Amino acid sequence: MHYLEMLNDFLSGHVLIVLIVGLGSYFTLRSRFVQVRHFPHMFTVFKDSLRNSGDGLSSFQALMLSLAGRVGAGNIAGVGLAVTLGGPGAVFWMWVTALVGMASSFFECTLAQVYKRADGDGLYIGGPAYYIQHGLNKRWMALIFSGLLLVTYGFAFVGLQSFTVTHSLENAFGLPVQYTGIALAILLGLVFIGGIKRIAAVSDVLVPVKTLAYIAVTLYVIVTQIDLVPGTLLTIVKSAFGLEPAFAGLLGAAITMGVKRGVFANEAGLGAAPNVAAVAAVKHPAAQGVVQAFSVFLDTFVICTCTALLILLSGFYAPGFDGDGIVLTQNSLAAVVGDWGRIFISVALSLFVFTCILYNIYLGENGLRYLLGRGKAVLLGYRGLVLVLICWGSMQNLTTVFAFADITMTCLAFVNLIALAMLIKVGMRILNDYDAQRRAGVDQPVFDADQFRDLDLDRQAWPALDRLEDTIAEARAAQPRQAH
Repeated sequence: MHYLEMLNDFLSGHVLIVLIVGLGSYFTLRSRFVQVRHFPHMFTVFKDSLRNSGDGLSSFQALMLSLAGRVGAGNIAGVGLAVTLGGPGAVFWMWVTALVGMASSFFECTLAQVYKRADGDGLYIGGPAYYIQHGLNKRWMALIFSGLLLVTYGFAFVGLQSFTVTHSLENAFGLPVQYTGIALAILLGLVFIGGIKRIAAVSDVLVPVKTLAYIAVTLYVIVTQIDLVPGTLLTIVKSAFGLEPAFAGLLGAAITMGVKRGVFANEAGLGAAPNVAAVAAVKHPAAQGVVQAFSVFLDTFVICTCTALLILLSGFYAPGFDGDGIVLTQNSLAAVVGDWGRIFISVALSLFVFTCILYNIYLGENGLRYLLGRGKAVLLGYRGLVLVLICWGSMQNLTTVFAFADITMTCLAFVNLIALAMLIKVGMRILNDYDAQRRAGVDQPVFDADQFRDLDLDRQAWPALDRLEDTIAEARAAQPRQAH
C-alpha cells in the first residue's frame, strides 16, 4: 500500500497535471480557443440537440449519457475533498482544469464521431480505441486503452461509487450497507440489462431532475448569502496563488487537489466521454464536440462551483477541517437549511451515483467489446461480475482500490491525450470545415465524407452527400428570406 500510494502521488500529482493542463493548453492554443469562440454557439447546438435525428440516439441523449458520468460523486464528495485538503484555492484550479479540458473534450468527442462505426443494430459504437486504431493504425495502443477502460470504469469505479452511496445512506438514515448494496445492484441490473437505449432513456429522466434539483437547493444557499459571494470568490482566487494568509501553506495541495478532483469530476481528456459521444446521430462530428465541451462547462463551472460556494458560505467549513468530503457537504447544507440538508445530500448523491454507475458499466462494456467482441456469454459474465462488485464494494474499505483507480485513470489520460496530440491535424481539419460552413451561413453544418477520403471512415456511419456546395448555396439563399 505504501508503494502504491507513492506511485499514485507521482502519477496523479505530477504526471496528470502536466498532461491535462499542458496538452489541454496546447489544444486550446492550436484551436484558437475553440471553447471560447464557440461558447455562445454551444447554447444553440444544445437547443438543436433536443431534436432526434433518425433511429439512433440523439445528440441530446448522448449529452445526458455523458452528464450521467460527469455529474457524480466528484461533484459532491470530490469538491468537498478538494476544499478539505487544498483549501478554497483548489476550486480555482478545478476551473482552470475545466477551461483547458473543454478543448480536450471537444477534440476527443469530435474524433470519436469521425471514426465511429455502425454496429449493425441501427446504432453506432466508437471512442478512443476506434480513433487510435483507424486514425493512427495502432491497434496495440487501442487494446491497451480498452483494457485500462475496462479495469478503471468497469470494475474499480463501480466499486467506489457503490461504496460512496451506501455509506452516505447509512450516515443519513442508518441503513445497513449490505442491504442497500443488494438493492442498488438489483435496480441497476434492471436498467443496464436493456442495453444502451434503456440506459439513455433512464438518463434522459434522472440526469435533468437530479441536476436541476441540486442546483436549485445550492442556489438557495447562495442567494440567501449573496452579500458574501464576492468576498468568497476573491478568497478562492487569492488562495489559489498562496495570497490568502489562512491558506498560504496549501498552495501545492490546492493545485494538486484542484487538478485531480477536477479531472475526476469532469473527465475531460480521460477518453471516457468519447465512448458515449460516438453513439449520437449527428450531421457533423464537430457539433457533438461542441455539445460535449458544453457538458464540461456545466459539470465544473456550474455544479462544482455550486458545491464549493455551498461549503464556503455555510460557516461550517474552517481551515484544518478533519473529515471526508461527503460529511463536509452534508453538514454545510445542514448548517444553513437544517437537518433535512443531510438527507437531501444523501438522496442527491444516490441519484448522481446511480446514473454514474450505469455510465461506468457501459464504458466497461465498450472496453470489453473491443477486446473480446460482441459475444453474449462474455457480456453476461461481465454484467454478473459487475453486480457482485456493487455488493462487494458497498461493504469494503476501498482505499487501496481508490489509489489503484487513480493510477489507471492517469494511464488512461496518458494514452488518450497522446493519441489526441498525434491526431490534432485531423481534428483541426474537421473544426476548420465546421467553421467554414458556419461562416458560409449554414446553421447546422453537414459532414461530407467525400472530402475526407484519405481518412479510414465507416461509410455506413458517414454516407456521402449529393453535393455539399448545394447545401451551402441553399443556406445562403435562405438568409435574405430569414432576415425579411
